[in-house]
Amino acid sequence: MPRIAIGSDHAGYELKQHLIGVLAAEGHDVTDLGTDSTESVDYPQFCAAVGRTVRNGDADVGIVLGGSGQGEQLAANKVHGVRAALCNDLFTARLARAHNDANVLSMGARVVGVGLAEEILATFLATPFDGGRHARRVEQVMQIEAEESRMEK
Repeated sequence: MPRIAIGSDHAGYELKQHLIGVLAAEGHDVTDLGTDSTESVDYPQFCAAVGRTVRNGDADVGIVLGGSGQGEQLAANKVHGVRAALCNDLFTARLARAHNDANVLSMGARVVGVGLAEEILATFLATPFDGGRHARRVEQVMQIEAEESRMEK
């Protein structure tokens, strides 16, 4: 069972709480990195915390949730080593893992219903990375990240 870090803003809070229950019932070790209510908050800190937890090896996979999932994906992807994918359907959830080796799932609580969110999450967790030609492409993406990091210094 993968260890999972999860975080959301206020718009994703209720879906986060639901998914934590689903994951816990399946036996996953889940780390909730906030937020703790539906009171308005800014999402970047929660998404970065999820990304850092995955990058540091304290979780195998991350989940970030917000209204659309778009900003949450962007914030998580600012953490080096994170490959966050916005998946609001089953097709993108499967390909995010199979082709891109995504390690953080982003979803929009105002875009997907609870049932679909459960299916997207299950698909994301169950889909292995295909490797092969996709591994070469993921490595190229990671090389871009490393080059950009060197240029920033």
